[in-house]
Amino acid sequence: MDEKVCKDSKVIKTGRVFPQDTNNHNTLFGGKLMRDIDDVASISAARHCRKECVTASTDSVDFLHPIRQTDSVCLESYVTSTGTSSMEVFVKVIAEDLLTGNRRLAATSFLTFVALDENGTPASVPTVKPQSEEEVYLHQTSPDRIRMRKERRSQSKSLAQIVSDLKPWEDK
Repeated sequence: MDEKVCKDSKVIKTGRVFPQDTNNHNTLFGGKLMRDIDDVASISAARHCRKECVTASTDSVDFLHPIRQTDSVCLESYVTSTGTSSMEVFVKVIAEDLLTGNRRLAATSFLTFVALDENGTPASVPTVKPQSEEEVYLHQTSPDRIRMRKERRSQSKSLAQIVSDLKPWEDK
């Protein structure tokens, strides 16, 4: 399969923060930002492989600085590394104070997507070739994140064996 550069999957989405998007601290709801992160990341994954994709995991969302009503929010995503059918997507969130022009990295996130064929089974994806310093760094550090992701998945499977799915009001 082909090799693609990170910018082939790049997605940029900029929006405003409105009152209905904020919590009791007058900052952007984390859940709203997480939805937007998944949205742009899913587009990056589909652009990279040109196939249907599903979110396999949201590996991390790190909120670094609050996002306020006077800010615009710019999400930038792209594929940083690939497996056979999986893609790691990085999303950075830049907040810009629209009154001063000051910009800050407000959040970062890594998600994993799996490409699907027409039968809904995992499908192969192109490899990715990083170009910029940021892309090279993220690509080179991806094996550590992949290892942590596999460990966490194993722990989640173990937890699933213990956690009850009974209705809370029924006896166990």
